[in-house]
Amino acid sequence: MRFKFLGLRRTLVLLGSTCLVLLSTPALAAERVVLNYGIFRESLSVGELSTFAQTGELSRSLRVDFALARQDPKAIRQYLTEPVKVNLVFLDRVLNSQIGNIILDQISQVIYTPSRRADRQALRSALVLSASQDGQVSLIEIIQNYPTNEVEVDGKRLEGAYRQLRRLQTSLQDLLNF
Repeated sequence: MRFKFLGLRRTLVLLGSTCLVLLSTPALAAERVVLNYGIFRESLSVGELSTFAQTGELSRSLRVDFALARQDPKAIRQYLTEPVKVNLVFLDRVLNSQIGNIILDQISQVIYTPSRRADRQALRSALVLSASQDGQVSLIEIIQNYPTNEVEVDGKRLEGAYRQLRRLQTSLQDLLNF
């Protein structure tokens, strides 16, 4: 009985915290994204990247960026938009565990703050906010919900970040089946 109460209490605290964050915080989310491809860096609006992710339409600057970096826009779009289904309560539990910290550290090698400080916390926040909207997470949602004005993305390692999200999904499913 005590274990059920603790689980319910944690769920209510998580739900309350999420509501508090969503309702009381002005929309603090990334406005600019800096795409890094080795020595090549390009700053663009999150809206521009979101339009590409949603429609496949490349702006002139993205077309040039992908050509210079020799990246396939279709593959990049797939990594950005492919959703990973998650349970918000279990996501919170995993992200606050040792394995969650490892996954956060690995994804924050690809999506990170300009100062490279508090990457784990910022990423955790973006993941929970993304999952709270529709029970799934995608890289473009993480970028859109990143809690800083600017977010940096290592474009060459997007596939690795996507694989880490899939690994997170597997961890959550293992917890649900346990």
